[in-house]
Amino acid sequence: MNLYDKIYINGQYVTPSGTEVMELINPANRQITGKVVLGDVEDTRNAIAAAKTAFKTFSKTSVEERAEFLLRLHQALLERSDRLTEATVKEYGAPISVARMLTHIAVNAFLHTKESLESYSFIRTAGSAKVHMKPVGVVGAITPWNANATHMANKIAPVLAAGCTIVVKPSEFSAAQTEIFIEAIHAANIPQGVINIVNGKGEVVGEELTRNPDVTGITFTGSTQIGKRIAEVAAANLKRVTLELGGKSPTVILEDADFTKAVPLAVSAGFINSGQACLAGTRVLVPESRLEEVKSLMAATIDGLKVGDLWNDASVIGPMVNQKQYDRVQYYINRAIEDGAEVVAGGAGSPEGLEAGYYVKPTVFSNVTNDMTIAQEEVFGPVLSIITYKTEEDAIDIANDTAYGLQAFVFSGSKERGNHVADQIVAGRVSVNGLHDEPKAPFGGFKNSGIGRDHGTYGIEEYLEPKSILGYDAVIS
Repeated sequence: MNLYDKIYINGQYVTPSGTEVMELINPANRQITGKVVLGDVEDTRNAIAAAKTAFKTFSKTSVEERAEFLLRLHQALLERSDRLTEATVKEYGAPISVARMLTHIAVNAFLHTKESLESYSFIRTAGSAKVHMKPVGVVGAITPWNANATHMANKIAPVLAAGCTIVVKPSEFSAAQTEIFIEAIHAANIPQGVINIVNGKGEVVGEELTRNPDVTGITFTGSTQIGKRIAEVAAANLKRVTLELGGKSPTVILEDADFTKAVPLAVSAGFINSGQACLAGTRVLVPESRLEEVKSLMAATIDGLKVGDLWNDASVIGPMVNQKQYDRVQYYINRAIEDGAEVVAGGAGSPEGLEAGYYVKPTVFSNVTNDMTIAQEEVFGPVLSIITYKTEEDAIDIANDTAYGLQAFVFSGSKERGNHVADQIVAGRVSVNGLHDEPKAPFGGFKNSGIGRDHGTYGIEEYLEPKSILGYDAVIS
């Protein structure tokens, strides 16, 4: 059994002053695999103090120096990528192919940010003024369990690129991934105090990061409920907040699409990361006249998915991360059935033979209207709802009839029509005719899906403040 009893402050491995110990459970079999010692308020304050001291010098580093630090982090994490992937399978329950993808994104986040940094203009002109983009200070980062290492990389990279220092509260459920990440930071020889990591609970470590006046920015990925709490507490000190929150993303399949290709892609969009993804396309909007065809294609697609057997490259669905998440998904499945939804595939309970883990059946519902709970609230599991529309305008209205606005998917036989519909959907990202990604494009949401953006120069600017110098070339005569 593994014991994770160190945090990382001021370039050193530190024994936490916190004494609370949490058990780590393998979600595939519900067996205890380790324990993590959780940091407390004192640990968090020590980390903030180290970051504040380091900011005095790190904020004055050159673009070239910071680019070199990002390259070192990339190389150090790349050297540990196999171990990180293995930890993601064992600790989180990701199928091996998904775990490799998450590791790949984490490793390359530093390279993508380095490229964005090297092309960014920190000094500009505005009329007769010179504008300097200045780092905001110490940033607190809070990452979720569904892609812990990936989110750590996506937050650390732009913060460092901007010239800020950081204190990270990773998910306490992800201690193995975090330990490997700390090893990489230490091996990369990053200046002391620039990156600090404190394992702990959100209501302890996260709360202190949010309310501490020496933290000038907060970046958080997680639920909308917690995001609102962070924004409320951060407002007391007028901190900058970058919040990447929940979603209830629509997948719009237009009449002219090739349904034999679009429907399987819609399933993939909805079941990204076993459905434990904020951007998952969980509302599948289809023409009313094609409903039966879609149901048949959906059922066949689900029947062909491999669930469990996490080390098999063919596996695409893993367990939910813990009992709480398993119960949450079961609640929504049962609620949909009670509300009159038709089960096209899956349903309540666990897949046969996988009852030992937190597995749920990949589930598809039809006979769903957009005002039902299953269509409005984020499930965060492999559960899709088929919703019919009469016209293209109707589809757009349904797509936008949600409290969220993070991601959308559009499938059409015409690029022009697909892009026309994409332009009218209120979402931070829309993917047309595929499951596309661009790591330098901004990622974030409208409405209850968040504030601010991650990735590329947009992500770097979240941690910069413009400072205007007027009369910079004036002389008093």
